[in-house]
Amino acid sequence: MRALAVALLAALAAPAGAQVADLVDRTAFRVCADPANAPLSMQDGSGFENAIAQLFADKLDVPLKYTWFPQVIGFVRQTLTAGKCDVVIGFAQGDELVLNTNHYYTSTHVLVVRADSDLAGVTQLADPALQGHKLGVVAGSPPATHVARLGLMKLAKPYDLMTDRRVEDPGGDMLRDVENGVTDGALMWGPIAGPMAKKFPDLKVIPLLNEPDTPRLFFRITMGVRAGEDSWKRELNSMIRRNQAEIDTILREAGVPLVDDYGKALKAP
Repeated sequence: MRALAVALLAALAAPAGAQVADLVDRTAFRVCADPANAPLSMQDGSGFENAIAQLFADKLDVPLKYTWFPQVIGFVRQTLTAGKCDVVIGFAQGDELVLNTNHYYTSTHVLVVRADSDLAGVTQLADPALQGHKLGVVAGSPPATHVARLGLMKLAKPYDLMTDRRVEDPGGDMLRDVENGVTDGALMWGPIAGPMAKKFPDLKVIPLLNEPDTPRLFFRITMGVRAGEDSWKRELNSMIRRNQAEIDTILREAGVPLVDDYGKALKAP
C-alpha cells in the first residue's frame, strides 16, 4: 500500500509540475516590477533593474514586457504567482515567497554622511564618533538592531520601511535630511543610497564592511521565479553566469556598491 501511495503521489505531482512550467511565456521576457521604486525600477525604464531586464530580453532575443504593481504586501501573489509575469529581477537570497535563482550581485547597507563632517572617516557602527549624533534609520531594517544595541536609537530619526513610493520618497528624504543637517548620517540599503547619492555631491557613501555582530548587513540578490519552475531557474542561472560582466557594469554605472559574497570587501572590478 505504501508503494502504491507513493506512486499515486508521483503521478499527481507530474501534471502539476508541467502546468507550472507552462506558465513561462517564451515569446517575451515578462517582468513584474514596482513602477516607482527608484533607483531600482521605474515605469519610465530609468532604474538599474530595468537595464538588467532589458539586457536579458536582448540576450533572449524577445521583447521585454512589464506587469507594474507597487511592491507592497501581496506583490508576489498578485503578479508572479498569478502568472502575469515570469520573473522579478531583485529578490534577497532565501526569500521564501519565490524560487531564487543564483545571486547576480551582493551589496551591503551603508552609512551616508556629509563629506565635510567629522563622521566622514567612520567605517564601523561601533565607532565612538557616532555617539551623540542623530542618525536616520529605516524602521525594522537590519541596521536598526545595531543602532539600538549601540545606544544610538535615542537620537535616531525613523523612516518607514513599507511605503507606496508613487507618493512617498523615503530614500530621498533621508539623503536630503543629511544634506540639510536635519540628521548627521543615514543608514540605508546600498543599492538605494549609492545611486541616489549621485545627485548629492556633498554626501559620502560608506559601505559597512566591518560589522562583526548580527544581523548581517549584506545580502545576495537573486531573481525570483515561481516555485517548481526549475528549468526556467536553470536557464536564468546560465544567463547570469554568462553575462555577469555586463550585469556588473550596469550596477557600477548606476552607483550600486558591490561587495564580495561574504560582505567583507568591495568587489574587485
